[in-house]
Amino acid sequence: MDNAQTIQQAQQGDIAAFNRLVMNYQGLAYNVAFRVMGQPEAAADACQDAFLKAYKSLGQYRGGSFKSWLMRIVTNTCYDQIRYKRRRPADSLEEMTENPGADRIKLTNGAERPEERVMRHELNDILQQAINQLPADQRVVLVLNDVQGFSYQEISEITGQPLGTVKSRLSRARGRLRDFLRQQELLPGQYRLKDEP
Repeated sequence: MDNAQTIQQAQQGDIAAFNRLVMNYQGLAYNVAFRVMGQPEAAADACQDAFLKAYKSLGQYRGGSFKSWLMRIVTNTCYDQIRYKRRRPADSLEEMTENPGADRIKLTNGAERPEERVMRHELNDILQQAINQLPADQRVVLVLNDVQGFSYQEISEITGQPLGTVKSRLSRARGRLRDFLRQQELLPGQYRLKDEP
């Protein structure tokens, strides 16, 4: 939700107003960053950096959709971090030694059967792995459209790319995602395309 008065107050230096904006958009920003980055810690870092950049450049916001303006900062921050990691790859000792997925084991309220929960987590992991395989430009448009539900026009504004480029990147991303998923033997039967065994 765009709140012009809150934005104006934040532009005038009201930190409480900026904090309200952060509270309104932090969930969306984190979801976009997580799907683009593929790791919770990297997504949290990207969000923190993006909100700092937004605060510093709030005076440059000239109207229009605040959500699109902010998501452009988030996606650009993710691009920056992906490029940085490519130039300086490093493995975290903590990531290498911890048990992956252990933090997901939680008690359920009984609404979901344990095997359904496991299947859902496996599918989520496969999808995230597939998304992580995409080039960053395709990953961003896929996440913004198919995960977050932004329109082509909004994605064009967020990424600063022409509408045709957004559509073609999304088409290529979906094709690569489909090809990746077809190769996965672990993909549950109900999620396989009808022409597959």
